[in-house]
Amino acid sequence: MNYSDELSIVIPAKNEEKLLPRLLASLAAQDYPLMAITRVFIADADSTDRTVDIAMEFSRRLAITVIQGGLPSVGRNRGSLHSNSRYILFLDADIELANPFLIRRAVELMKRKSLHCVTTDIWCRDGSFLDRLLYGCNNVVQRLSRLHRPFATGMFMLLDKEQFDEIGGFDEKALYAEDYQLTRQIHRSRFRVIRGGIYSTNRRFLKMGHWTIVRFFLSTAMHSRKPNYYRNKHYEAYWEAY
Repeated sequence: MNYSDELSIVIPAKNEEKLLPRLLASLAAQDYPLMAITRVFIADADSTDRTVDIAMEFSRRLAITVIQGGLPSVGRNRGSLHSNSRYILFLDADIELANPFLIRRAVELMKRKSLHCVTTDIWCRDGSFLDRLLYGCNNVVQRLSRLHRPFATGMFMLLDKEQFDEIGGFDEKALYAEDYQLTRQIHRSRFRVIRGGIYSTNRRFLKMGHWTIVRFFLSTAMHSRKPNYYRNKHYEAYWEAY
């Protein structure tokens, strides 16, 4: 198959048999004209369930390739090594694209404005009021970050591949906030938040508690100039909450 050299998609995953189908189905439903020949790399972190089998079940609708993963930063970087496209889209395995036009419009915006990073709003469709409120606050912070230093999450992060390589990819020693560390190196004039949105789950809140997630968020901002802070073993629990 002749794959597209415009876009590649990388999805780190571990034991995602329940949620991965929703993401892949929403990818297959995108109206992006090159979707069928866009490579989709599933960076599997030694899943013990049917994650890999389910991914391959979508291979007739998407150009799926399963590669070896690890922590999210490791999986994302390994996916980028397999990619030779102009843009690279990083997605979390537990999200769902809320609109069929999202990828097309994000890529069009990247090209039209010569951007380095595009992200979108995050919504918690099935969560509690507090879940939805916290994701809403996250969306406000993402939009305001354009005034100072960009902030985006790895749930949906479309990057210019050349700029991504120049930055050096994600910090593979970071146990969390590797997405924040990377996007704060993007110039604010090359960053946008696009309408369309993604749906996420509230499972991190359920497993770790709302206050713990808020504390992670605040500590990320407070220690933004200390990369070693995100390598603290205490934060391994964040990956385990995926």
